[in-house]
Amino acid sequence: MLKDEINRALEVIKNGGVILYPTDTIWGLGCDATNADAVEKLLKIKNRPAEKSLIVLLDVDSKLQSYVKEIPEVAYDLIEYAENPLTIIFSNAKNLAPNVINTDGSVGIRIVKHDFCTPLIQRFRKPVVSTSANMSGKPSPQFFDDIDPEIIEAVDYVVDFQQEDRSIKKPSTIMKLRPSGQFEFIRK
Repeated sequence: MLKDEINRALEVIKNGGVILYPTDTIWGLGCDATNADAVEKLLKIKNRPAEKSLIVLLDVDSKLQSYVKEIPEVAYDLIEYAENPLTIIFSNAKNLAPNVINTDGSVGIRIVKHDFCTPLIQRFRKPVVSTSANMSGKPSPQFFDDIDPEIIEAVDYVVDFQQEDRSIKKPSTIMKLRPSGQFEFIRK
């Protein structure tokens, strides 16, 4: 079943679609982070202003150099030793859709460790957008059952995996990491 769900979701994102999927944190909306049209479609579903930042997921830290110009060495230690999901905001993003990159040139990236997301991104070979599955300004859904039916109707594919999961999850820790190695927490 999991393999079939990964295959279906992969086809949708390859074709510029938006998926509703479980992540290592909460349920998310996702699409190809290098496809500006797909990102625009996702933003419309969420009713989210384009200037608000998005997070992208990668499967391994060795791919960071493809999407960030300068990676402080400490980033690899932070990723390796983080006990909870960690999103790092890097300066000088590259090779991503312009509407994924913040106006200051930064991007939030999380190396995901999850039964669905990791193999999906491995097979896709590109980063996937991950933003909470809620309308902009509304609370993030803790469980699949909490997701607004309007969002479920608007996406191109709803992943049928972990929909019954009732374990409490929370959004990732967000840290801004400067090229110098200095960092600050945005969300703990």
